[in-house]
Amino acid sequence: MQPTKTLEPDPAGPDDVLPDQAWPDEAWEVEAVLAWHDDNAKATIRALLDDCKHLRQQLALAECAMSRGMTRGWTPRYERDAL
Repeated sequence: MQPTKTLEPDPAGPDDVLPDQAWPDEAWEVEAVLAWHDDNAKATIRALLDDCKHLRQQLALAECAMSRGMTRGWTPRYERDAL
């Protein structure tokens, strides 16, 4: 078992912070996730696919447990909108 690693961008000064952007540099995020898996791209992809599968299962469970009135007619979508 590996020790817990934290993936957080370097703290920025008050002038560098964009209010609606939690991860200001997408390239940094990609490099961080690759580094987590010792630059093994296949292991990184496998982990991200496993995360996606887990989150879809959690969404399906939540959909079954929620009432229509609680969500005011909203239903989850399992696929992203095309860009």
